[in-house]
Amino acid sequence: MKKGLFITFEGVDGCGKTTQINLLKDYYEKQGRTVLLTREPGAKGLGVKLREILLNYDGEVSPNCESFLFLADRAQHIDTIIKPAVERGEIVLCDRHTDSTVAYQGYGRGVDLDRINMLNNIATSGMKPDLTLIFDIDTDTSMARVGKEKDRMESAGIEFFKKVRNGYLDIAKNEPQRVKLLDGNKSIEEIHNQVLDIIKSI
Repeated sequence: MKKGLFITFEGVDGCGKTTQINLLKDYYEKQGRTVLLTREPGAKGLGVKLREILLNYDGEVSPNCESFLFLADRAQHIDTIIKPAVERGEIVLCDRHTDSTVAYQGYGRGVDLDRINMLNNIATSGMKPDLTLIFDIDTDTSMARVGKEKDRMESAGIEFFKKVRNGYLDIAKNEPQRVKLLDGNKSIEEIHNQVLDIIKSI
């Protein structure tokens, strides 16, 4: 059986990660690999219900409550979808994972980072991605790409997203073995070629 892989895609809203995750899925499938494309929050089942609350609830949500909802979704996701697929030898490509909680709820909302890291470890049972790709763009570009129709998270404001971006930059600096930072301002083809260069080394 071929080795399974768990690769996560991260970055501020509008960074282009969704385009790149689909291109990498096509690449791996042409190599004859079985690929599971998934996302957080809201992969399927219970996760879909949690995603609806997280992105569209129109009342106040405390930073701690928001964090725990993301973590609940993550625990369900790891146990019922990601881990079984990797054990079957599949390649799991996930749109957002633990680093989103660190960047958005930790850096963005101000929730204690040590607490988030501890809870992420509990939610994932210690399972970490084999590779994380962060697509970096500046905050003005992010806001322009998202446009006027925004969900609850996207509506948090430019100062919030500056903090989130700084969080991602710190994550990349602190974990260079797992995390690779890519310039999201380059062309789709240039970024895809960089992604291929990276994944060929793992």
